[in-house]
Amino acid sequence: MIDIGLSKMALIGAVALIVIGPEKLPRVARTVGTLLGKAQRYVADVKSEVNRSMELDELRKMKETMEGAARDVHQSIHTSASDFEKDWNSDFSGTASGTGTDTGVPYDAAGDASVVPAYKHPGKNWRLKRGATPQWYKARSGVRTKAQSGAARVARFRPQKFH
Repeated sequence: MIDIGLSKMALIGAVALIVIGPEKLPRVARTVGTLLGKAQRYVADVKSEVNRSMELDELRKMKETMEGAARDVHQSIHTSASDFEKDWNSDFSGTASGTGTDTGVPYDAAGDASVVPAYKHPGKNWRLKRGATPQWYKARSGVRTKAQSGAARVARFRPQKFH
């Protein structure tokens, strides 16, 4: 920011003491310090916003290059697969194919994988407790077996008044 030496700071302080007066100097110094702090925070926010926008631009460029590379790979795989299918069909067009079918159509593994098993309900019911803890054990250990409101619980354990 501004490069001010110790002698210049002392000169500014002496002039401020004369002009403003000793009774108002602490309040003015506090106000100047607050304003300088706000200015520094503003400059830091602007710098961080500029850095963020630069990083965002770099990420956009990287995304575009990755999408282009993915498109190129997809296109090359698609063309090689179509070439392979053409070669496959031309090699086995009149004879029995090597996949075990007599039609000459290549085996489709994705067609078998698309079969989805039927849904079977697991048979669980969260309302039913499966434990067989005896009632006498629950009563002795203090396990709550019935719902009770907070007010009822407070009233139940409230000490008796002696008259």
